[in-house]
Amino acid sequence: MRKPGFTGAGSNKGYPKLEGGKNVLGKIVEYVDQGKFICALVQGEDGKRLRVINQNGREMKLPQARIVHLSDKKFSADSREAAMALLQETAARRQAMMGPINLQDIWELAVGEEQAAFPAPFFAELAFAEAATDDHVAAFVRCVFGDRYYFKYKEGRVQVHSQEVVEQLQVMAHKEQEKEALLEKGGQGLRAIYDGDAACDWPERQLCLEMVENFYLQGNDAVDAATTRELLKRANLGRPNDPYFILVRAGIWHEDENIPLLKSDLPTDFSEAEEEQALAVQEQRLDFFDEGRLDLRDKPLLTIDAASTRDLDDALHLEKKGDNFLVGIHIADVSHYVRPGDLLFDTARERSTSIYMADRQISMLPHSLSEKSCSLIAGVDRPAISTLVELTPAGEVVNSRIVRSVVNVKRRLSYVEALDMAEQKSDGEIVVLTDLAQKLLARRVAGGAVVMPVPDVNIRLDEGVEVRLADSDSLSRTLVAEFMVLANVLGAQYVSSRMEPGLYRSQDPPRQRLFEGLQRDLFLNFRQRRCLSRGHLLTVAKSHSGVGADCYTTVTSPIRRFLDLVMQHQLVGIISRKGTPFTEKDCKGFVGNILHGVGRANRVRNQRHRYWLLRYLEEGVGVGNSMDALVLDIQARRVQVVLSDILMEGDLPHNPAGHVEAGDTVRVKLAKVSALDNSFRLDW
Repeated sequence: MRKPGFTGAGSNKGYPKLEGGKNVLGKIVEYVDQGKFICALVQGEDGKRLRVINQNGREMKLPQARIVHLSDKKFSADSREAAMALLQETAARRQAMMGPINLQDIWELAVGEEQAAFPAPFFAELAFAEAATDDHVAAFVRCVFGDRYYFKYKEGRVQVHSQEVVEQLQVMAHKEQEKEALLEKGGQGLRAIYDGDAACDWPERQLCLEMVENFYLQGNDAVDAATTRELLKRANLGRPNDPYFILVRAGIWHEDENIPLLKSDLPTDFSEAEEEQALAVQEQRLDFFDEGRLDLRDKPLLTIDAASTRDLDDALHLEKKGDNFLVGIHIADVSHYVRPGDLLFDTARERSTSIYMADRQISMLPHSLSEKSCSLIAGVDRPAISTLVELTPAGEVVNSRIVRSVVNVKRRLSYVEALDMAEQKSDGEIVVLTDLAQKLLARRVAGGAVVMPVPDVNIRLDEGVEVRLADSDSLSRTLVAEFMVLANVLGAQYVSSRMEPGLYRSQDPPRQRLFEGLQRDLFLNFRQRRCLSRGHLLTVAKSHSGVGADCYTTVTSPIRRFLDLVMQHQLVGIISRKGTPFTEKDCKGFVGNILHGVGRANRVRNQRHRYWLLRYLEEGVGVGNSMDALVLDIQARRVQVVLSDILMEGDLPHNPAGHVEAGDTVRVKLAKVSALDNSFRLDW
């Protein structure tokens, strides 16, 4: 039976949500600085930061993530002095209001409840026995931060600590003797684990290991950072990576733990609700023919991907049409399963992209969709968006149309198999598609496209780390890439020509053009990449110099990219004549989601890629051994090079004994390397 007063306690009232723009102007926010609560008055908004003046008269840009409390009420102050007076008076009033609050009494009412978290205003009303104002809520939150025994405050919700947690916190925070025992025993235990006794146990083992983990990932921002630092000092483990080795030897982390991923806020698993909806939509949306789809199941579709690929989102087919050819570019219709307003649509927007790393894949959508229902698996009917293009033998587009379809893939090929067929001319369909793709590429290059094929760096983890370079422009990869580019260009034209909102990629011409046409020289391609203009994601169509197109988007990977899923929905809305689901305002909002999500994912992926290359240098090359490097640039104090076997850039000191020029291949020695420290040093 619920205690009196707890009915409806699940309300989100009081959640510190920032509305943006003028809605926060004049509001009082509170944040914590060096353990002290500071009041500040909002004067404006600058992206994800608020321009404020605080109670000490300091003007600053405050990250929204630091805000602990946001007032409902707005205030005005016509001068710095008036603002300081208002804020100091507010801070003093709230500090004084903390006195009557008895957190233990409130906690005793809440600890037995099934619900583990409540809105802060709810507890403030319990504490003061009256309707909660901004001051009431702020005073209660201050008490929670100051006490920390009974509650934890996070994003406007007050989490009720269990009896066990309260007792641990009281022991650590209020009884110096017990705290000293914790440090002493914990220091000895951590040292024992570090020295190889993984089974070493003591009452606070789990707590100590959690503290060490948080400290390694968050540094001084970690809860109990000072205590953890002292704990490590007692263990005589003060080097930066000692916590890492403790956690590995304790079995918490594996030897090659993905630290950038742990440090990021990337979601890695799917919630039970997300998994349940993925299964539900598979059952609910099995009928592909109730929406006027074109039946293309008799067409000879084939997929070409890496042998390890599990989420197959594109397929091709070829037909002869008089003297010309009809090429079908078929993309999995993810919009059939993931629709605006669904939980999974929000999931895709949050993640923005799938992430592929040598040791792990983090999908944008649950595997039951990405690898099953949406994947173009051979022999299974699937809904698709098909771009049907008539091409001359010279690769000129005669006409095209985009339709909603049902397809059934007949063959699955790997890039290696397709390449062999193209080179041996053993498969007529592959031969023609390869020839058309080469003609499409030549037309793009003639139209000004900047094509700079750099080998792919493939990392394989087996007994050790293997690194191999693979041609990014092999016949089979070019075959797929060129038809995907064509579908993307036609998709962009289809939406933009109808004056519908969309998401478009654009890029200005290079700041400097080092060559014309298709260039395969590695040195020139690396140099040219440094001269490229930055790409943009816009809601209006503009030219893309890298692709060589007047307008460009991506629609060919809706399983893996949120941008493609959005554009697929727009295409479907136009094709079905139901109207596009997303407005210009929606699309502008998606731009922010995508830039943040993709940027976050790229950082993790790039750092993980670099980690494995450094591990390869540690294991496969070894300090003191030599390798080839291509000289990219010679600067005043360093020589910039790229290691030829793994395409990782690095620096050399100037060599006074010899003369080298940009473009030369030189022999370099690995002087130092640490994957864990993300560093290496080269010497002549």
